[in-house]
Amino acid sequence: MAENIPVVVGDAGAGDGSGAVWRLEPGERTLDANVIHLPAGDGIAEHAGPELDVLIHVIEGGGVLATEGGDIALVPGALVWLPKRSRRAFTAGEEGLRYLSIHQRKPRVGLSLRRA
Repeated sequence: MAENIPVVVGDAGAGDGSGAVWRLEPGERTLDANVIHLPAGDGIAEHAGPELDVLIHVIEGGGVLATEGGDIALVPGALVWLPKRSRRAFTAGEEGLRYLSIHQRKPRVGLSLRRA
């Protein structure tokens, strides 16, 4: 089987847990991608981002991204660029928040979830 053939690797709507409900798994890759789900009122505590840029795409729900430059409303369809080392905190709105996070591959880090 050829190695460079596109394949469906997941379902962005699957999983109702809290935190990363899907992640890109193929071993040999240079890209990381995760679907993050935060139930209503939950969040990811303020932290400095990694040494790489991150792009997020809001899939469903909504919330607020707190940054050094102010709050950004997260709505379905929004694409948000997070520069490397930028400070950020996520808070899910009343419908929860589900977003796709895409970035260059990095070592695993543990983020602390904040419960409502």
